[in-house]
Amino acid sequence: MSLTLAILKPDCIERRLVGAAITHIESHGFKIRAIRQVHLTRQEAAAFYAVHQGKAFFEALLDFMTSGPCFPIVLEHPDAVNYFREIIGATDPVKAAEGTLRHKYAENVQRNIVHGSDSEENAKKEIAFFFPTIEIIT
Repeated sequence: MSLTLAILKPDCIERRLVGAAITHIESHGFKIRAIRQVHLTRQEAAAFYAVHQGKAFFEALLDFMTSGPCFPIVLEHPDAVNYFREIIGATDPVKAAEGTLRHKYAENVQRNIVHGSDSEENAKKEIAFFFPTIEIIT
């Protein structure tokens, strides 16, 4: 079993889609190992998304991710990173496969309701950003 990080973004909470998103995730065999609600500061969001610093969308991303609370979630599943990215779909909901979270619920590239780690290495870093090891139930 491996772990990945999901974040149900502020638009997911604002639109009251948390239950639908979690149901979708669990229906694909993922086990929730840790979950919490946070409201990121601009500094925290900038640290988390530092890989995107300097890109044209960086400031808009920070504005969005600090606009309301979000739910970071540690998920467990065989090949968790790759499979989670498969079930959430492409960042652009127009390009997301039918039946994926983003195809079902995302409004656009920015308001796409969910974040998913893009590699095993990043999953470890991202999980550590939000959760001390003691909080993760295995």
